[in-house]
This record gives sequence, C-alpha cells and structure tokens, in this order.
Amino acid sequence: MSFFSKVADTLTGGLASTVMNTIKAYFPPDMTPEQQSQMQLALENLELKKKAQAAEIERKAEEQVTKRIAELEGTASELKSIPILGPIMLFLRGCQRPVWGFLTLYMDMMWFSGSWGTLTATQERALMMVNFLVLAFLFGERAIKNALPAIKAFTAKGEQSAQEKP
Repeated sequence: MSFFSKVADTLTGGLASTVMNTIKAYFPPDMTPEQQSQMQLALENLELKKKAQAAEIERKAEEQVTKRIAELEGTASELKSIPILGPIMLFLRGCQRPVWGFLTLYMDMMWFSGSWGTLTATQERALMMVNFLVLAFLFGERAIKNALPAIKAFTAKGEQSAQEKP
C-alpha cells in the first residue's frame, strides 16, 4: 500500500458506518427498518464513490511522481543517446540494487560474526535502518509491511531481554 492509498483510506475508510452511527440518534422515531437500510445503502454508495475518487487521485499522484522522476533523472533512452557517459550511467543505475544488497549483507555478516566488536546502540540502530531501507528497496513495501508484525515482535523481545540484563 503506497503513501497515497494510505491517505485515501484515512479520508474515506469506514465513512458509511461512521456517518450511520453518528446520525442514528437523529433518526425520526417513526423511521421504518426499511428506510434505515435504504439510508445505510445510500451512505455505502457514497463511500464507494468517494473511494473511487480517492483511487483516481492516487493513480494520478503516482503517475505525476513517476513523471517527475523521469524528468529529474532522465529516461534510459535519453541516457543511451549520450556518448560514453550514457552507457556508464545506465550501468551504474542498474548496479544500485546488487551493490546495496551485497554491501548490507557484508555489514550484517561483520556485525553478526562479531568482527566489528561491540557496536554502540546508535550504530546498531543505524545498521538496522540501513537493513530496513535496503530490504524495502529490494523486496518492496508490501513484503516489509507483511513482515513488520514479526519484526516488531522480535525487536520487542530483544528490548525486554536487554532491559532484564544488569
């Protein structure tokens, strides 16, 4: 789920039920259950329309971000047209994922093997942040989001055991 869809969900999520629960107290006492269900249906239709509008806004926003990146960084076809430097830039852009991935793997190996000795808390947090960013870059936001509950549980256990030690 992207940033834009999170904003859209925040703005529209559960709108019908929220509005329905709010206005139930103001229903006329003689309103039949059928009329109440029609009101609920109308509110749900409104929510669906708002979600569709939010999805369209999200799509356009992501399209603009992609266009902006292409304008700032250039496209591959533009880089190909630059003699000598163009192919080098394409090669370097293509190396980003493997270089960061293997560099992070190396740093983790050094950390876990104890080759770096004892890291400070700040160094450990920085290394964890680098790991998180690289893994999100390599595997995508959805994979990290799915793994986040396990990561939180693991780090909470680590913090508990660190607090228990004198």
